Amino acid sequence: MFGALLLATGSCVGPDEKRELKLAHGLPVDHPVHRAMEFMAQRADELSEGKLSIDIYPAEQLGSEQQCVELVQIGSLAITKVSAAVMESFAEEYKVFGLPYIFRSKEHAFKIMDGEIGNDLLLSTEDKWIRGLCYYDAGSRSFYTKSKPITHPDDLAGMKMRVMRSITAVEMVRALGGSATPISWGELYTALQSGVVDGAENNPPSLYTSRHYEVCKFYSLDEHTTIPDVLVISQKVWNKLSPQEKEWIQQAADESAVLERKLWAESEIESYEEVQKAGVKINYPDKGPFMEKVKPLLESYKKYPAIYAYIKRIQAVE
Repeated sequence: MFGALLLATGSCVGPDEKRELKLAHGLPVDHPVHRAMEFMAQRADELSEGKLSIDIYPAEQLGSEQQCVELVQIGSLAITKVSAAVMESFAEEYKVFGLPYIFRSKEHAFKIMDGEIGNDLLLSTEDKWIRGLCYYDAGSRSFYTKSKPITHPDDLAGMKMRVMRSITAVEMVRALGGSATPISWGELYTALQSGVVDGAENNPPSLYTSRHYEVCKFYSLDEHTTIPDVLVISQKVWNKLSPQEKEWIQQAADESAVLERKLWAESEIESYEEVQKAGVKINYPDKGPFMEKVKPLLESYKKYPAIYAYIKRIQAVE
């Protein structure tokens, strides 16, 4: 498989030949991010007048998220979508996206992603053979639980909460008083059912599409983190593209990010409606106590100058 992918993504093409790039990811085809990537492929074809095509392989056809990133690194896959939380293992600066309440609002988060700070982070993994193209909105993450709502950080005491395999996610739940339990996404439904964990944290569309709402009937919108998805391209592949091809891909990616935000917002509305129909109680806790509880966590990053510099830059943006 790797050899075929490498031929398709990294080979040189003549002026009259067609460039074919492969994009793989782990999401279902009805997901807002997949639909945005379909639009990107369409725009790349239109902008290049058929000289550049992007073939999409969804739903883990070519591997898990981690595996796809590894394929991108070695140039055997051109493009993939990865959570900014996963990117922490490639560039420590990405940890800023996983810090609780680092953004004051959705608008503040978009201003960071669309500006100089966001661009610096996209290019921070070039030496790891990964180049960021754009950010996709993945909403804000909040707690959903089986037995009781989380209305105050004290409610997390003694509770086992599933988190991503992310150091910042583990640190955040611990700072709030809960017991952080990293579990893979595919195993979480069973873990919730069997009581291995008492709850989890994620955005509304993930709560809905995963059907975790069948087990967890309390959703508390504390919105502790706003972690975007990142569309990345192999630096090995990028280096072999012509300046014109790079321009087509970047423009198509940027336009797809604009569409994705619209699709995501629509998906959130639908998700809220559907989980409430299924009996989920949505709570709106005061975020103040949560923010206060995690302040020491943000200050602890003073010992990591590269990350702390990004924290201060983000906080300085009005």
